[in-house]
Amino acid sequence: MSDPVVPRRPTLDLRAFTSARVALGRSGASMPTGALLDFTLDHARARDAVHAAFEAPRLAADLRKLGLVVTEVRSQAVDRRDYLRRPDLGRRLDAGSADTLTRRAGEPCRLAIVIGDGLSAAAVHAHAVALLSHLLPLLADGDDVAIGHVAVASGARVALGDEIGAILGARMVVTLIGERPGLSAPDSLSAYLTFAPKPGRTDAERNCVSNIHKAGLSYDEAALKIAWLIREGLAREATGVVLKDESADRAPRRIGTRRPE
Repeated sequence: MSDPVVPRRPTLDLRAFTSARVALGRSGASMPTGALLDFTLDHARARDAVHAAFEAPRLAADLRKLGLVVTEVRSQAVDRRDYLRRPDLGRRLDAGSADTLTRRAGEPCRLAIVIGDGLSAAAVHAHAVALLSHLLPLLADGDDVAIGHVAVASGARVALGDEIGAILGARMVVTLIGERPGLSAPDSLSAYLTFAPKPGRTDAERNCVSNIHKAGLSYDEAALKIAWLIREGLAREATGVVLKDESADRAPRRIGTRRPE
């Protein structure tokens, strides 16, 4: 009796749908040389992104060209080695920075922006200014949501924005920060939004817009989402798990108005 004939199924080229390492093929029992070299290069780029120097003065200068009030600050992590080994130090300002912000705080504001290096200074250098240039017109449309202050923070973790926002008296803080580099995206930027920031806030009390980079979320898409979350967060006086991103199917509403039932 002959073996049954197994019908052949069409091969799906998964690589056309994802940048993940799938369908790489093989050479004997090993990975093909080309795939191995690509992996080695992407791994090196990710490592370089983690250790890249943060050019805070240049970034601050570019932000001032957008008409923003900018202050440079830093966390309690004294260097990159300290930052990577002690995440807790990246969540608190050093004493000098806290004093500087306190002197410059002025009147309380509705919105403050923190731009921190995070785990990829390359992401911040590549995308932060461009993203803000797309976001500012959306915030100015209709009921102007003015940015009261911008802090450029070295050695920053996400939670550093809580202390900065509290010192500045901000109703909401948006922290733009470099994401942990991946093998397909070493320069991905994220935006974290926190209403009524203060030390001790948890990730459940934040909204996040992530994967902002060339092959990910575009500046226009990211700016629309962030602007919608800012307006809704201020209107509802909440961010995090209680605020769902509905920017794709609902038009942004004006702060202080009600959407028809």
